[in-house]
Amino acid sequence: MIPEWAKVNVKVDPRKTYFVDPARIVWQTEEEGSVITEFELLLQGNDGQSIHDSSNRRTCVLQHKGQAPGILLDFGVELHGGIQICIAMGDNPHKSSARFRVRFGESVMECMSELGGDMNATNDHATRDGEFEVRYMGAENIGNSGFRFARVDFIDANQTVQVISIRAAAILHDLEYKGSFRSNDELLNQIWSTGAYTVHLNMQDYLWDGIKRDRLVWAGDMHPETSTIQAVFGYHEVVPKSLDFMREEYPLPEWMTTFPTYSIWWILVHHDWYMHNGDLSYLMEQKDYMTGLLRQLTGCVRSDGTVDIPNPFLDWPSSTNPVGVNAGVHALFVWCMDVGTKLCHFLDDVVTGELCKQTAQKLRQIIPDPNQSKQAASLLALVGLLEPKETNEKMIAPESPKGYSTFYGYYMLKARGEAGDVQGSLDSIRAYWGGMLSLGATTFWEDFDIEWLENAARIDELTPEGKIDVHGTYGGYCYQGYRHSLCHGWASGPTAWLTEYVLGVRIEEPGCRTLRIVPDLGDLEWIEGTFPTPHGIVYVRHEKGADGTIDTEVKAPEGIRVVRS
Repeated sequence: MIPEWAKVNVKVDPRKTYFVDPARIVWQTEEEGSVITEFELLLQGNDGQSIHDSSNRRTCVLQHKGQAPGILLDFGVELHGGIQICIAMGDNPHKSSARFRVRFGESVMECMSELGGDMNATNDHATRDGEFEVRYMGAENIGNSGFRFARVDFIDANQTVQVISIRAAAILHDLEYKGSFRSNDELLNQIWSTGAYTVHLNMQDYLWDGIKRDRLVWAGDMHPETSTIQAVFGYHEVVPKSLDFMREEYPLPEWMTTFPTYSIWWILVHHDWYMHNGDLSYLMEQKDYMTGLLRQLTGCVRSDGTVDIPNPFLDWPSSTNPVGVNAGVHALFVWCMDVGTKLCHFLDDVVTGELCKQTAQKLRQIIPDPNQSKQAASLLALVGLLEPKETNEKMIAPESPKGYSTFYGYYMLKARGEAGDVQGSLDSIRAYWGGMLSLGATTFWEDFDIEWLENAARIDELTPEGKIDVHGTYGGYCYQGYRHSLCHGWASGPTAWLTEYVLGVRIEEPGCRTLRIVPDLGDLEWIEGTFPTPHGIVYVRHEKGADGTIDTEVKAPEGIRVVRS
């Protein structure tokens, strides 16, 4: 702790730094003019402490003889942070440091790329490609990005350097995974855990959308993330901190990030957060802004029940279908007014609550055309403007998971769950989110199309001739090529969905005072898991009998009433 007499403003970072040794060496230069000896020593886990007399210790030696020697390391899993390079000595008595070029990548091929170019490698939001100096007999922490791979090139021409270690310095919160999901299907178990880890990485000083790019707080994208946080970690201060940040950054009558729909998502997140955690005092802190925002939103609904807003937006893949977007926006307004009515009851604001109720009734007079948009159809089914089972059969389930998006895939799954199509949802989860895992993903991506799997190379290998580099080739809108984030929190929806619709844990009263257990195992034989609440952890297990009946065991702490359906 810095002493009080220093009279400085101190802020403590609650995150921790974890040093991660490389798991394997993917590639190294083999051109004439570059020499790397004993590179396997980098896999031995040296701790980053340099030495004065390197003659008594074996080290990895890089020699630049006209060509920069380089090595590409795989740390085995997506990380947030940088790397630490520790060196001993070089062979030039007139130099006190060595220069390295470091390239971070979420895929192997991103690490091998040059900035710019046809595949859109960038340093946007965080430097992932730069030149750095490391002092002899010293260790230097380099970088602050999202990555799994790092390529390190020694760029001092005609020089030699002794490298003691290169290890990742990963920064994240030390969190207990209080929620869990296990079944007889290991792929689903891995998908649940991968979604949880994806969000964990994005829980930094604020709740970000991505750890390489979009290291920002996006109110719209937060809803799948906070749903996952509630299922995995329960309460964490990064959520209210991020919600408050958005509120302060966008005073009324501004819309959050210019999107009225994102202001709606801010309200929806608050509703779900209150239902889970039951913190009325925190909800009351939002009263003036929240009720003012609800009144502002009601003013966007015309007398005929249609919606008039600037910048209507759902997600990027749906943005080329304006008719579908407007239908989805209409559904979001209905959802918001229904939730707003409940929140105003908790906030003891009868007038605004009645205004929300009347606006919802006005909105429900219109049933807009989703225009084949699975995003819009899902939202319309969730708010009851379209019948869930029929909508699923005609618009959501056909050709699924074709037409899914990593963000709105969560709401497609929810709509299918409400339609009773848990089996179809499980099949889509295995194919779509499992498809990313089949390409070597350890976190879920900003976007994904099931058709990308055709002739695709894995992201953890150099792309073989005749195969497609998925990371560099695909992506659209603001995430083309290597700018595409391969760790995006909005893609974690299956984690929350499996807990809610398969394990079957539904919150009925604020603070989880009443939980309803509604399991649907689909083709699974058994599932078990835990669910964090303010009262403690709830344990649930379901086993399917030979006749299809489900035997359920629930262990809940005091203060929770469990209702079984």
